[in-house]
Amino acid sequence: MTVDGKVSTPKLTPSGFTSGADKHRLLEIRALGDALMVGLKTAEVDRMSMGLPDKSLRRARTQRGQSEYPVRVLVSNSGNISSGLQVFEHQFSPILIYSTTRMQPSIQAELRQKAALQLTAGDHVELDGLLSDLYETYGIRTLVCEGGPRLARSLAELDLIDEFFLTIAPLLAGGRAAPGVLGVPGPFLPSSRSFRLESMKVEAGECYLHYVADRTACTRATRQS
Repeated sequence: MTVDGKVSTPKLTPSGFTSGADKHRLLEIRALGDALMVGLKTAEVDRMSMGLPDKSLRRARTQRGQSEYPVRVLVSNSGNISSGLQVFEHQFSPILIYSTTRMQPSIQAELRQKAALQLTAGDHVELDGLLSDLYETYGIRTLVCEGGPRLARSLAELDLIDEFFLTIAPLLAGGRAAPGVLGVPGPFLPSSRSFRLESMKVEAGECYLHYVADRTACTRATRQS
């Protein structure tokens, strides 16, 4: 994000303002997960394949006993997903789509040829149920989420974020409608989510931060209140 907390523009264009070093750091983090999860808008705007172009990162995964590529997880409440997305043009790992029964039958028929569909009744994907299914059905133990901001906020609302990687780019952007890490300004979370700083590194004029959830701090704060 920029120094003033923006991760994109008001039109949600791809965030191309960080260095090549940061983009490789993103791939390094992606390579740690058994699965990679993004929201539909992020997959569309960034034209994501959700792959790992760096052979050394793929080799490191297999040496750790992981599959060469992470399982790809796409989340959409509306289910209005085009079968022509970039992510469907690559066969290197399974694609799981979590959506709702709002998805039109014609779209379901198209997507079932390209991915496994998990559809639930209601207007929204239940993220806690999604995580349970990934764990129990697909053996996912580490899940990397690359956004977008609305999906990140939904995870934060349920206190489902264990680690948080953040790059601060040396830029000021402004823009009232430009989203931050958790989207455009809106209501507070149900309660604050506490993290402790695990590491910090400065490279190419950027600050790379790694936080780990500190739920003991949340418990203390709740008891004191």
